[in-house]
Amino acid sequence: MRHITRFRALGLLSALLLAAPAFAAEGEVDEPPGKSATLTPPRLLKTIDVPYPAEAIRLEIAGDVVLRLILDERGHVEGAEVVSGPGHGLDEAARTAALSFEFAPAERDGKPIRAIIEYTHSFALPDPAPVPPTPAKDGEPPSDRAKAPAAKSVQPPAVEPPRTEEEVSEVRVSGVRESQRLRDSSDAVKVVEVSRAKQRTSDLGEVLARTEGVAVRRQGGLGSSVRFSLNGLYDDQIRLFLDGVPLERAGYPFGIANVPVNLLERVEIYRGVVPLRLGADALGGAVNLVTDRRPRTRFGGSYQVGSFGTYRGTLSGRYYEPSSGIVAAASAFMDLAKNDYAVDAQVPDERGRLRLQRVRRFHDAYSARGAMVEAGVAERRWAKLLTLQLYGSSYDKEIQHNAVMSVPYGEVNYDQRVRGATLRYAVEPTKQLSLEVLLNYAYQATHFEDRGSWVYDWFGRRIRERRVAGEVGTQPSDQLEWQHAWFARLLAEVVIAKGHTLRIGTSPSLALREGDERLQADPAARDPLNAERTLVALVSGVEYQIDTLGDRLENVVFLKDYIYHADTIEPLPAGRSAERRADDHSLGFGDALRFRIAPWLIAKASYEYATRLPRPDEVFGDGVLVLPNLELEPERSHNANIGPSIELKRSAVGDVTFDLNGFFRESDRLIVLLGNDRYYTHENVYKARALGVDVGATWTAPQKWIRTDVTGSWLDLRNASSEGTFGDFKGDRIPNRPYLFASWGVTFRVKDLVGANDTLEPFYAGRYTHEFFRGWESIGLREFKQIVPAQTSHDFGVTFTVRTNHSRFVSTFEVNNAFDGKLFDYFGVERPGRAVYLKLGVDAW
Repeated sequence: MRHITRFRALGLLSALLLAAPAFAAEGEVDEPPGKSATLTPPRLLKTIDVPYPAEAIRLEIAGDVVLRLILDERGHVEGAEVVSGPGHGLDEAARTAALSFEFAPAERDGKPIRAIIEYTHSFALPDPAPVPPTPAKDGEPPSDRAKAPAAKSVQPPAVEPPRTEEEVSEVRVSGVRESQRLRDSSDAVKVVEVSRAKQRTSDLGEVLARTEGVAVRRQGGLGSSVRFSLNGLYDDQIRLFLDGVPLERAGYPFGIANVPVNLLERVEIYRGVVPLRLGADALGGAVNLVTDRRPRTRFGGSYQVGSFGTYRGTLSGRYYEPSSGIVAAASAFMDLAKNDYAVDAQVPDERGRLRLQRVRRFHDAYSARGAMVEAGVAERRWAKLLTLQLYGSSYDKEIQHNAVMSVPYGEVNYDQRVRGATLRYAVEPTKQLSLEVLLNYAYQATHFEDRGSWVYDWFGRRIRERRVAGEVGTQPSDQLEWQHAWFARLLAEVVIAKGHTLRIGTSPSLALREGDERLQADPAARDPLNAERTLVALVSGVEYQIDTLGDRLENVVFLKDYIYHADTIEPLPAGRSAERRADDHSLGFGDALRFRIAPWLIAKASYEYATRLPRPDEVFGDGVLVLPNLELEPERSHNANIGPSIELKRSAVGDVTFDLNGFFRESDRLIVLLGNDRYYTHENVYKARALGVDVGATWTAPQKWIRTDVTGSWLDLRNASSEGTFGDFKGDRIPNRPYLFASWGVTFRVKDLVGANDTLEPFYAGRYTHEFFRGWESIGLREFKQIVPAQTSHDFGVTFTVRTNHSRFVSTFEVNNAFDGKLFDYFGVERPGRAVYLKLGVDAW
């Protein structure tokens, strides 16, 4: 058997510099300013014999296995990944052997550095055994059957552009990094990498709140209800996904802020215009949380402990066997929090007069847990991906007080359970055609209990017994609601010609909901929760993409179709009932354009006329504090975005990125969550018009010893209704919504503090929110208005990272709200004060 091996480095002189893998952002390379470095490629010093798998011999399989190798400063192979190969054991045999190879390290200006190379091992079958020539008959030439086949000539592969180690850890097998592809596309998208966030203690809500245009508002600490806003639009007007599956149906019904950061790879924030591939009917954009689904073997875990009884843990692992294509994955998480932080509350004295007093929350505990398993195959000719995922999660939450924190509760609780499955299939029958299918089913059960028989004070003491049980409403409640939900997405992509691509997609969804009120005031009356409620939505569309001018110009024009149906049985007085139905059909359209002005400068513009269909929780209630409203109608909106993006790498001043996005929103029949001190309902209330600007910038010094980040958002969101309930407030700023906020941060880096493979990173992050009115600004005098005050938070911490050949260990100590400032997202509802956290993490590959 013949083995032919060759290797090449990626990019300039075959060496790629990887001076700071834990710190470097994508595409970062350590080069001194003002001069070009002298690069020396690695040299192969030692190999071992690569056995030819018996199965491949039996099946007469031969061919090239292309590996991507990560070499450390000593020339040792610390990672090997199969880029391509014929399978049947050849891929794994070459990869296993390559881990024992030794190289003379790559050098820059004579100093050993880390590098990434491609190495190719060619398996060739042995020549057939000589066969005696067949005696020639009289007058015939001798037979040439004994001639051996000619050896295959080996052509050197084409040179690829350079990649950093972080890109290798993030790259797909195809070699194109998805996050960079999105940034360079015409999509109005902001890609948030969470590699640093996974090392720190901040939850996903805080990570997203430091992104331009995003506001994350909480009603307390970990596990509290969250309102997510993007460019002024809120809640379900922004669709939330996990790997393309609606978040509430993917095992995370407790809100985006509470999804564990360590189980994610990146966050894609689509501003206003939502691509067809998500199959969404969003009004103001979408957020897609992306986990690491690449076919590779890896393991990770984290554990966090901190103030207010907080404990958080995650485990995740993925296995990939290249020769067979088998892929398997599993993950789990656990959250616990007492949320017993101190707040200012109006406490009555012995005479019944209210006085502001510092007290500790006593009934605000939160716990959540969940797990996922997945198995299937990847990178096969008949299936680029075929996996089945099973998951389950649950959470329990105590409710401490009413909406404005004026009445304490001592026994109100709710919990939720989700079980589901997701089937994914992707295939490329030809180079011009690709198909994707996603099928999802989820069962969700929500339990709300309010049967307390005592009145509690702010110190958790029982004051007196209630005449009628129940702290939230006028009567006790013990209700259970359950929902069966189906979601599907089918997407086909056809390359019509070079630079011309057509996409067709459809996304149907169905939700069936029932319930049971176990504590009815009149047992003989009909339980309104028993009625089966049905909601059907179908979002379909077509996209046509053109890439021209040498890929400088990309334009996507699209058309969408929205179909909506809801029906239920509404209870009426005297035991009567009536069937209620709602139907709607509408069209949407838009265009997204990207033009590359220079290699480091692109400009984007996009527009969409969108429809957003009501969600089950809006129409049927959430089974807790949100009541049903069967009269809801779909929302409509004109959405536009425009702005430049700068990405300047390896310049004399370091690495610079800058994003500027101007946006316009004009929305009609907006669905808004309204309520009193106890309950809420969703209502179609007014027209709104929004203008705003988002800005984000980062700078990294040439030697990577410091990185700074700054974001800012200004929003002018005003009521445009001239009639109806809110006609008197035309021109007023929409109340109870922040309109000016900013964040900033700085990270320092010290290398090789203790050993040759460690990094110390002290960091600081700050966030500011300007004051805003709780009510309409044209009502009453300013000095008597309820105002959510301006506030600033400051976080400090330090991260220590140690790397080995196949693992990374991270520890972080962090102080959040270090100056113990009083933070409010809602009038009267105080968020946690100073908190201290410790987090430990490990990754292995």
